[in-house]
Amino acid sequence: MATSTDEMNTKLTFRKYEDYPREEGQQNYDWDEYIWQSSWSHKCPTYVHRTPPCQGSCPAGEDIRGWLDIVRGLETPPEGVSMEEYAFRRSTDSNPFPSTMGRVCPAPCEDGCNRNEVEDHVGINSVEQFIGDSAIANGYTFEAAATHSGKKVAIVGAGPAGLAAAYQLRRLGHDATIFDDHDELGGMMRYGIPGYRTPRDMLDSEIKRITDMGVDVKLKTRVGTDVTVEQLEKDYDAILWAIGAQSGRALPIEGGDATNCISGVAFLRAFNEGRLQHVTGKVVVVGGGDTSIDVASVARRLGHISVSNEKDLPENIVLGYTAHDAAALAAREGAEVLLISRQPLENMNAAQHEIDDALREGVSIRGALNPVEVMLGEDGRAIGLKVAKLDYSSGKAEIVEGSEEILEANLIVSAIGQSGDFTGFEDLNNGRGLMDATGNYEIKGKPGHFVAGDIIRPHLLTTAIGHASIVVDSINTYFQNGELKKRPKVDVHHFNLLSKLQEVGMGPEQFQSTGKTIDDGARGTSDAKFAVHNYEDRSFAEIIPHDDLFLGHFSFTPRNIRGHKDVDSSNVLQNFEERMIALSKEQAVDEAGRCMSCGMCFECDNCVVFCPQEAVFRVKKSDRTLGRYVDTDYGKCVGCHICAEVCPTGYIQMGLGD
Repeated sequence: MATSTDEMNTKLTFRKYEDYPREEGQQNYDWDEYIWQSSWSHKCPTYVHRTPPCQGSCPAGEDIRGWLDIVRGLETPPEGVSMEEYAFRRSTDSNPFPSTMGRVCPAPCEDGCNRNEVEDHVGINSVEQFIGDSAIANGYTFEAAATHSGKKVAIVGAGPAGLAAAYQLRRLGHDATIFDDHDELGGMMRYGIPGYRTPRDMLDSEIKRITDMGVDVKLKTRVGTDVTVEQLEKDYDAILWAIGAQSGRALPIEGGDATNCISGVAFLRAFNEGRLQHVTGKVVVVGGGDTSIDVASVARRLGHISVSNEKDLPENIVLGYTAHDAAALAAREGAEVLLISRQPLENMNAAQHEIDDALREGVSIRGALNPVEVMLGEDGRAIGLKVAKLDYSSGKAEIVEGSEEILEANLIVSAIGQSGDFTGFEDLNNGRGLMDATGNYEIKGKPGHFVAGDIIRPHLLTTAIGHASIVVDSINTYFQNGELKKRPKVDVHHFNLLSKLQEVGMGPEQFQSTGKTIDDGARGTSDAKFAVHNYEDRSFAEIIPHDDLFLGHFSFTPRNIRGHKDVDSSNVLQNFEERMIALSKEQAVDEAGRCMSCGMCFECDNCVVFCPQEAVFRVKKSDRTLGRYVDTDYGKCVGCHICAEVCPTGYIQMGLGD
């Protein structure tokens, strides 16, 4: 029954809605659920910057949304700077290897991309490759800091972690010296990945940019034998251990130490050094990750010879006993390669496109197989691998009784894990062939010693690069005698609105206090020049989910997929050409335009168009920049929530008033 107007006007205690009942001891109402009053509420919009899931999924913490916005033309470069260079600078703030990572990173960022909720992820890797290749073509370089700190850091290891750390250290003005026992720089980027995935001229260019910053390099120098740890402690202010995990694990089964049972790491290193140029007979690779796929694909490309001398056996070449005479390898055939994994095929750790490529190239892959025993011949060499089928129907792996079989093999390659080589500094081994680290990548109990990369936990190249940024921040704090604090919840390279405003000459003025206890000038910021009005940065604490976006704004837009040179079983032999065909500039711009700019305004005007009170308005063009495109007149706003509902990127939240 409706309440009469007379009763509403005469009963001054009349309330249209009853108070939300409090539970005993509750101090506040649950305003988030009980704010609506017909078509208005007590809340007004706030512009909230949050981290997009692509960046939250990136082990290097790249500002992916940022450089996609630059490539698409949303964020304007400073005067005199091209789109390509500006995108390169933003990308390499966290990762100095955009060409390399654009090719080989398995792209967890794409798995996290909110665009998957519409039709298909943004081709982040392909745009990153465009940025990196453009930088090489245009000769972009890095600059070291203008001022020198006087501090020196010894970096042990020249892989992605060590090189990225040297880059970040030089940007801060610290000296960096890299020690590595290889002939060339690059670590696993050079010795663990075949050249048709990381073309050597490209890799050399990306590394040279770093060494040209004034990084000292000491190759063929092993710390622990050629130079002692004690000498480094004497000569340097800090030591960064980035030695990688370049010792492979043998199969932990009977016969796993046979001479022709070798590790995937050793196999790839021998190939990439040019020593391994063939395989013999049948090859069985045990693994399931990207390393095992690389081993299998390389073996297919190498082919095999029917007859070989003892000195030409692959295990002897891999173990460094002999250099092979390529002239004797005229009669080759495609190698017969089988890759097996304990995981079912659909759960293998390797990237799906790498699995697809291997299958197309003639590699056989079988999942859910458990190695049981290496079968040995009279000469002690492996002649087969006994395996048993695994059943996962119970939720865990269980051996199927009576399912054992023997897979013939002339070479067995174990790609089941890696560890470090601690010769000369055995005390750093945590007992598992790795090093322990704090959350800030210090080594406990050893002041001035830090660690980064695979030697903490073997993972992606991008992960090692991400470690480098954090550990250099820790080293810098150590040099300043500062306290190493807990890292932020979302530990990535964030977009900074204040820096952007300063870049375009619109930085806020310095706050001038009136000297009063309650400063009149600080009670509101809508007209203040010292503060960024109605903007909140939550990027250090929150990743924006897809259900905070207005997905209806986005229409179906097919992905610009990189070209791919067809390599199959008919032409795989000795085919070491790069498989990927990079996007053109037009394609890269178009693909970047598919980014939904999660957590940051991309200037669609929905909020301006749909606001019924005309409370939301565009910022004056002279005051406008990325993240400051719209503002709200709170004198007109009635809290109807429409602007937040139609915001495609989730940048607007009805938070003001809480």
